[in-house]
Amino acid sequence: MRRAAALQAAEAHRAPRITAADGDGQDPALGAARAPGWHALTRGRVLRTPLCDLLGIELPIVAAPMGPSISGPELAAAVSNAGGLGIVSFGANPPPLLRRLVERVRELTDRPFGVNYLLPFTMPEQLDVCVELRVPVLSTFWGDPAPYVGAAHDAGLKVLHQVGSVADARRAVDAGVDAVIAQGAEAGGHVAGGVATMVLVPRVVDAIAPVPVIAAGGIGDARGVVAALSLGAAGVALGTRFLATAEAAAHAVHKERVVAATEEDTALTTMFGGGWPDAPHRALRTPFVAQWLGRGQQDDQPVIGESSFAGERIPVRRFWAVPPSADATGDVASMALLAGQAAGLVDRVEPAGDVVRRLAEGVERIVRELAGLVR
Repeated sequence: MRRAAALQAAEAHRAPRITAADGDGQDPALGAARAPGWHALTRGRVLRTPLCDLLGIELPIVAAPMGPSISGPELAAAVSNAGGLGIVSFGANPPPLLRRLVERVRELTDRPFGVNYLLPFTMPEQLDVCVELRVPVLSTFWGDPAPYVGAAHDAGLKVLHQVGSVADARRAVDAGVDAVIAQGAEAGGHVAGGVATMVLVPRVVDAIAPVPVIAAGGIGDARGVVAALSLGAAGVALGTRFLATAEAAAHAVHKERVVAATEEDTALTTMFGGGWPDAPHRALRTPFVAQWLGRGQQDDQPVIGESSFAGERIPVRRFWAVPPSADATGDVASMALLAGQAAGLVDRVEPAGDVVRRLAEGVERIVRELAGLVR
């Protein structure tokens, strides 16, 4: 029943068939097989896909949630104000803090935004707050979204669920989610699967069509956006690129390390498992990570600093899973500096709105250049 409802909703937002009358000069038979994202690019100069209609946004660009110490209200609002979808990470924070975060986002933007739940740490009271405050989009990860989809839909919320495999994508659609985020193994932070974005996205697209798919992992510039759309994705989610922005709540050391990193300077590990054991994640290969990689963890780790979490100052033990907040103190360089391979595409810290606008403009330019290759 839930799958049927999701498919019906997705079909309503599907892009129309491309024909010669659309002015793209393509064979109608070829156009019918094109991905919705590519169709949206070839029809005109506006980067718009069915995901935009589904979520009420102008551009199919999502700020991937990176944890409460990075993805706060300021970053979410900046991305939403630029036409994309900003998402606030919530984690295990108590419901009163979630209320304050949502209210803060609404002070900064009147555009659609989302709240992200890590399902292993989600409390029913958190969903109650989102329902009461009519948060437009609920984003979920690492678990079964089924217990939350019905209540979210009853309140008018759209539900996005992040997966790392075709099997999980199918289960998410069966649960009734509105769109699926397909996260490739290149992604930073916690990673749900081992398949690269270039393979995972078209596999998921084929498996759950017509439900929209958002590509994530290794996307850091307009070239990655075009590639994802050509694979059939209806949108993209970028994390590492938005980490290195003025509005991200990440510590300055974290941002600086991302800018300095190459695509080879990350490691997929379970090292930072404190508070979330046995969950693979991709982090910057700092000297600390290089020293400890593969050694395994020990109990009773020493305190290496202090950070803000859930509205309070807390001691940070070595290998704690959460990245340092902007006001973290101590040995910040040895904390969980999570980032993806797209760090190699990041060359500066800049306003999030500038990132969104440059992505959209770059896609338009690239598509025009690609069109010139067709004779």
